[in-house]
Amino acid sequence: MTEENGTGAAPEQPVFRMQKMFIKDLSFESPNSPDVFLQQGTTPKVDVNLKLNNRKIDDDHWEVSLEITAKIEDKGNNDRVMFVMEIEHAGIYLLKNIPAEHLDMVLGVDCPTLLFPFTRQIISQLSVDGGFVPFQMDPINFMALFQESRKKKAEQEN
Repeated sequence: MTEENGTGAAPEQPVFRMQKMFIKDLSFESPNSPDVFLQQGTTPKVDVNLKLNNRKIDDDHWEVSLEITAKIEDKGNNDRVMFVMEIEHAGIYLLKNIPAEHLDMVLGVDCPTLLFPFTRQIISQLSVDGGFVPFQMDPINFMALFQESRKKKAEQEN
């Protein structure tokens, strides 16, 4: 038997679905090529920055995007920049009947968790197309980032 919501009708089920993925911005630079291909040192130095954005589009749709900047330098060659890539990869999500107390977690954990593997693949292919070995970003634990963000916010409020 289904529960009723006081109007005699069963409550509507939550809906969570990615409807579209797209690249908003993409950049690849190899400022020291072709020299960087001929004089590679031993170990690359990797600097990756991540920013998560979201915005409400209409009553049921949200845009969630990952902004990633990766800078790879040749440590054995005076930290010469091998390549820099920037991407803003986004998805449009249908979020319907999601309780308000769960919305932040869905936007900060579930949406980017669905999007990230595709972003990672684009980044890997872009490094190959730029003449380098595939750049494989480590997986990201969005739940841990979300919990850390909540903890910092609570500390700032106190």
